Amino acid sequence: MTLEEPGDALRIEVRRGNPDDVELAAAIAVVAAAYRQEEQGAVAAEPARRSAWSLSQRGLRQPLRRDAGWGGFSG
Repeated sequence: MTLEEPGDALRIEVRRGNPDDVELAAAIAVVAAAYRQEEQGAVAAEPARRSAWSLSQRGLRQPLRRDAGWGGFSG
């Protein structure tokens, strides 16, 4: 059975077997309940808002390498 839901229309296609109306209604109820439960649990977190001050700051530089000497190269 496949479900497609473009907008408000719902299309159900039974690919195997021959379910009667009660079996089909039970399958629709189970799938709809699972869909609603998943939809309620799938809440995206709000993106963290950064202040203009934090956006304009650059990252900390790497500490100086004392073993590199005056030339800036170590090898």
